[in-house]
Amino acid sequence: MAGKTETALPIWSVILPILAWVIYFVGIKDSLWLQLAGGGLLIGSVLSAVHHAEVVAHKVGEPFGTIILALAITIIEVALIISLMIAGGDNAAYLARDTVFAAIMLILNGILGGCLLIGGIKHKVQFFHKKSVSTALVTLMSILVLTMILPNFTTSSSGGTYTASQMIFVALASLVLYFSFIMMQTVRHRDYFLADDDNPQHHAEPPTTKIALISLLLLIVCLGIVVLLAKALSPTIESMVVAAGAPLSLVGVIIAAVVLMPEGVAALTAASRNRLQTSVNLAMGSALASIGLTIPAVVIVCLMYDINMVLGLDWKSMVLLALSAFVVMVSLNHGKSNMLYGVVLLVNLAAYVFTVIVP
Repeated sequence: MAGKTETALPIWSVILPILAWVIYFVGIKDSLWLQLAGGGLLIGSVLSAVHHAEVVAHKVGEPFGTIILALAITIIEVALIISLMIAGGDNAAYLARDTVFAAIMLILNGILGGCLLIGGIKHKVQFFHKKSVSTALVTLMSILVLTMILPNFTTSSSGGTYTASQMIFVALASLVLYFSFIMMQTVRHRDYFLADDDNPQHHAEPPTTKIALISLLLLIVCLGIVVLLAKALSPTIESMVVAAGAPLSLVGVIIAAVVLMPEGVAALTAASRNRLQTSVNLAMGSALASIGLTIPAVVIVCLMYDINMVLGLDWKSMVLLALSAFVVMVSLNHGKSNMLYGVVLLVNLAAYVFTVIVP
């Protein structure tokens, strides 16, 4: 946030999400024009969410600002997954796995790759704290293996599934790992996640408490309508995917991309402003929240409603996940970046999306 103390919010950041809520309640299923308008207001709500998240982040400071955005979007993501799972359908058992995996791949390859590429093009070399990345990655890799790899190799239950007791253990383990990371990020080793930044424009006066609270409320409003419109537009997206001859699993990737847009835009904006530490905090925090909080919440719902849930990834997905994790580890192992790392990660993302379309 640059410039003087903020005294008012841009009118567009308030009007666009309100119009999006209006068009959602009017109904968009029966009109192509309303669906197009809904898609435009969906993008507008995403941009509004990014603005309000930046206002809140500037008020509370790092790393709390990035945590707020990651948690807000994860809560909405969990609500969307749970509502679709309870509604049922042929894909309900795979929904949580596919959505979380899509989110992880989009974050590690798309958001991080885009940040490294944009930052490298604009600033050549950018710097960040290695310890912030290593602590996040070691936590993320542990949760990923426990939730999405190990189910393929346990013998109490087959087909990439866990028994009830195994699901409870994995849910508790995920929560312990996630909140241990949050404790490190916010208390014990907060300095790992703070940017070394002497640019005066990044130290502008923070917004007033009133403006920050209004932005926090509007952030929740924006994120809510982003998910609701994404869900309302999903039948149209699904019909377009089917008409194009692509697998239905592509719909999950598209919905995950829409839900992650606020974080993605915020991270890319930070990288373009030479604040790669903020971008890394957003990306890694989002990945951890997406799996560390989503899986426990879905486990509770599955146990309550006796829903069968498949967590184990297939071999193709495990290979792509391992490749993505390895490249991220190597790319962020030196405390500085260049654009080549971003190119490699974005190619990995293209390979993931391509193999979803052409399995």
